[in-house]
Amino acid sequence: MKKTWIAIPLLCAAGLAQAADYRLDPDHTFVTFEVLHNGTSTVRGRFDTMDGLVRFDPAAKTGDARITVDMASINTGSKGFDEHLQTPDFFAVAKYPQATFTSTAFRFDGQVVRSIDGTLELLGQSHPVTLQAVRFNCYQNKRLGKEVCGGDFQADLTRSQWGMKFGVPGIPDAVRLQIEVEGVRQ
Repeated sequence: MKKTWIAIPLLCAAGLAQAADYRLDPDHTFVTFEVLHNGTSTVRGRFDTMDGLVRFDPAAKTGDARITVDMASINTGSKGFDEHLQTPDFFAVAKYPQATFTSTAFRFDGQVVRSIDGTLELLGQSHPVTLQAVRFNCYQNKRLGKEVCGGDFQADLTRSQWGMKFGVPGIPDAVRLQIEVEGVRQ
C-alpha cells in the first residue's frame, strides 16, 4: 500500500515545540468496529492492513492527517463472515478496496488534542466524521531511540449514511469505529 497520512493526534503534552512527521507503527495500530447483532450480542471486527503518517504542529495547534485502510484485510475471526462483509451487502471490497479518513481540523482543549474532525470516504461516498480522543500520550521509546505518540479514538457512525443498508433494522445501523494508534517521530 502506498504511503498516506494517518489520523493520530500527536500531542504537545510531551513538550513538542515544532512541526514533525510521525510514521504509523503497524504493530501498535488497530482499526476496529463493533455493532450489535440482532439485539443479542456485540460483533467485533478489525482491519489488519492500513498505512499512514501525520504531520502535527503543537505550537500552531494544527495537523494534517490521513489513514487508509485495506478493506480486504477485514478480520472478524470467522472466514465466512469476513467473506460476507466483503460483498456488496456491506463493504463491496471488489469495487471499493480502500476506505480513507482525511482530517480537516484538530480540536484542542488547552494544549491537549480532544478530537479530530475529518471526512471518511467509504463505498465511494464521503461524509464528515469526528474522532473523539479517549486517551493519548507521547513518550521516548528507548528501543527505537525515538519519540512515539498515539492514543485511542472513537466515533459512532450510521452505516446507512454510506449506503450500507443490508439487514437494517434487524442489524442495527449504529456502528462504533475505534482507532488505536501509535506513530514514530521521523
